[in-house]
Amino acid sequence: MATSGKSVKPVWIHPSQLSANNVSYKAPVLKIKNSLTKTEDIFEPKNGKQVTWYCCGPTVYDASHMGHARTYMSFDILRRIMEDYFGYDVTYVMNITDVDDKIILAARQQHLLLREKKKVLILTPDVITTVQTAFDQYVQSKLAVIDTNGFLPNDWLKFASTVGKIDDPKLDLYFKTAEKTFVALKNANVSLKNKNTTQESVHALFDGAKDVYSEYLDSLYKLEVTDHKIFRDFASYWENEFYKDMELLNIRRADVITRVSEYIPENVRFIEKIVGNGYAYPSNGSVYFDTNTFSKSDKHEYPKLEPTAKGNSSLLDEGEGSLSKVTGDKRDPADFALWKKSKAGEPAWDSPWGSGRPGWHIECSVMASEILGDNMDIHSGGVDLCFPHHDNELAQSEVRFYFGYEKRECGVMNDLKSTS
Repeated sequence: MATSGKSVKPVWIHPSQLSANNVSYKAPVLKIKNSLTKTEDIFEPKNGKQVTWYCCGPTVYDASHMGHARTYMSFDILRRIMEDYFGYDVTYVMNITDVDDKIILAARQQHLLLREKKKVLILTPDVITTVQTAFDQYVQSKLAVIDTNGFLPNDWLKFASTVGKIDDPKLDLYFKTAEKTFVALKNANVSLKNKNTTQESVHALFDGAKDVYSEYLDSLYKLEVTDHKIFRDFASYWENEFYKDMELLNIRRADVITRVSEYIPENVRFIEKIVGNGYAYPSNGSVYFDTNTFSKSDKHEYPKLEPTAKGNSSLLDEGEGSLSKVTGDKRDPADFALWKKSKAGEPAWDSPWGSGRPGWHIECSVMASEILGDNMDIHSGGVDLCFPHHDNELAQSEVRFYFGYEKRECGVMNDLKSTS
């Protein structure tokens, strides 16, 4: 827990100083790196040997990667040590983010690509031309920092050598994606020349160009994707794949698993409370957290975990999601969405502010508090998400649960951070 004031490094109050009901449990001394204080602090649960732990789980839109393995294996090791050596009774809760801009985009694009594969039966010049158009637009959009004039499709090797001289991981990723499509187009033209126009050759083209072509299809037909089941089934598939990967690593399942899609009414009530307390405002069907009002309060500090990241526009934009780039509805660019107005082609639920869905940051605060109450002993997540995600969790939880309390803020959180 952090005290009031505007210190650069918030003061963390030990749980034993806060709870009159704290039951002493004589365990070996355990020190944990506290992300709030940036120091190793003695761990003492607020309720004897009972430990409440909320773990920020995955956003399920693609296959797990090494970052996921590193993160959840680290937490599993710590959990086993606490349970098996120190003798703590740990209630381990993990969320699954199954409502998110990344999921919406990926599910929609996959659906549209599969629809196209079923529809197109023969490889024709028009089919190749359509994929070529998608390729041209992708290159001109993603690789615009390079002069692409005149290279398409004649001098790809020269273009590739130019890209190789630029030290930019994202640029390299965009290039590799474009290169797969370039190769697929080249092979499709060969197939057409050899009069191999079967549906298999169509699928070879679409599969080779899937990242580029599905993005193009989405730009044309996204408004036609209205069935919620498309998004639910997509997220469910990748959730199950995540479990398979974790089981192969012998990582224990959480005691409780929560999904955003199953907590929509709770999200709405949580947001209503923050609005009622004066720390959020509706705007054009969305609801935003008012960071200025929060920061000006003598009871709050923002951000706590990463004070130096305040105002980092790239991190803020990433936290809001690629489908939520409209900033004119906000009072301040640093304000973040608690509720997002859904557009056509996006899943939506009813709310007092209109059809929409929860913002990314609010989801964890809602699910954690529904299971564990207004505070917890341990909160864990990716170190790369300290700001804005975990800082925003702290802020919105403070004004939801401790509004009106003098010199008391959000519950005890020893943030165990790992890379993700």
